Amino acid sequence: MEPTMYDVIRKKRDGGELSADEIRYFVTRYTDGHIPDAQASALLMAICIRGMSMRETTDLTLAMAHSGDMMDLSSVNGPTADKHSTGGVGDKTTLVVAPMAAACGVKIAKLSGRGLGHTGGTIDKLESIPGLHTEITPDLFLAQVNKIGLAVIGQTGRLTPADKKIYALRNSTGTVDSIPLIASSIMSKKLAGGSESIVLDVKYGSGAFMKTPESAVELAQTMIDIGTEAGRKMTAVISNMDTPLGNCIGNNLEVIEAIELLNDRGPDDLREVCLALAALMISSALDKPYEEALTLAEETLKNGTALEKFRLMVKAQLGDINLIDYPERFPSSRFLHEVRATRDGYIAAMDSEAVGNASMTLGAGRRWKDDAIDFSAGIVLKKKTGDFVQVGDPIASLHTDREATLRQAEDLLNEAITWSDKAPKPEPHIYKILH
Repeated sequence: MEPTMYDVIRKKRDGGELSADEIRYFVTRYTDGHIPDAQASALLMAICIRGMSMRETTDLTLAMAHSGDMMDLSSVNGPTADKHSTGGVGDKTTLVVAPMAAACGVKIAKLSGRGLGHTGGTIDKLESIPGLHTEITPDLFLAQVNKIGLAVIGQTGRLTPADKKIYALRNSTGTVDSIPLIASSIMSKKLAGGSESIVLDVKYGSGAFMKTPESAVELAQTMIDIGTEAGRKMTAVISNMDTPLGNCIGNNLEVIEAIELLNDRGPDDLREVCLALAALMISSALDKPYEEALTLAEETLKNGTALEKFRLMVKAQLGDINLIDYPERFPSSRFLHEVRATRDGYIAAMDSEAVGNASMTLGAGRRWKDDAIDFSAGIVLKKKTGDFVQVGDPIASLHTDREATLRQAEDLLNEAITWSDKAPKPEPHIYKILH
């Protein structure tokens, strides 16, 4: 006998554990439109309050993963790996990590998303390269992975339709902040993506969903357990998002910074996180010790093989490869404004979410899903947490085609900074690695 949604809601409301059949019933019937938003919202709120067991969370993940197409990577010649970041400000790691792993022989068949709110999206960053296509057929996608070892494209509407519908409802009903719901949302997409190895970059801090390293570890471990139960090789990096990652925030600005790192230059924090993620992908996919994989990852930056993989991917997806060698030719904003320090002192903290919101105000991000993006807009940070600054020193440059937004963005950036007369204690870029 099929369960009723009324009984499922009451059971979870009262702290009961839902069966696999009850979870599949909810996911299937809500996705096909037979369960109204009001009842789905009630169940999601009950889950937020009562939580879910590991078994329930895994069943929810699998039900959402199988609600649409599952990528079949069996035709890929070689070990496949994927990575996922829980989102952040200035997080352009995929643009660096995927080519590094591909240069070592790992096959990267990656489906990525667009940005919303203060967090950026990999697809927006790639599409800031003129001509580059992120929507290609599955056959061409797999052929590109086999030929050059690397393809990054947008998620299709046929993958995890349940997650798309449930997430939209969570976003409008205050039910986003739940580890079982966050973990099942992320892992349903990763499992549907089909890769054998999955590396997670779970952020914590002011610019992340998880505000403490402990909660980030809890989320990462939940996702590792789900993936392991589903037969995938799982690892995770717990990384700091109290300060934006790297110096550039905004789409083509972040591509330029990624190219810098692929040329074995670039900021130390971005380099450290990218090396750790790439090493985990290489270690897991190729069954190598982590330290050996770390050395291999670093070599791809020194010898230029990672940069060449990135160039090949851009060319295959019809992007302008001249910009890889001459990034200064990227389209630039009409208005450039320097934000300067109004006092002497140390930058004790820099609220990442506020900096992300300043970048969004300039046009680099979306407040709503259908908002247009200005690919050249954003922020280049000249100073970050821990730096000593004197009055008049440049802190950041603001880039935009919308002159009227400069004042608001400068105010948001200034409000993001906490000052101190003493140097703050340095925070690690990486809190923990879970093998």
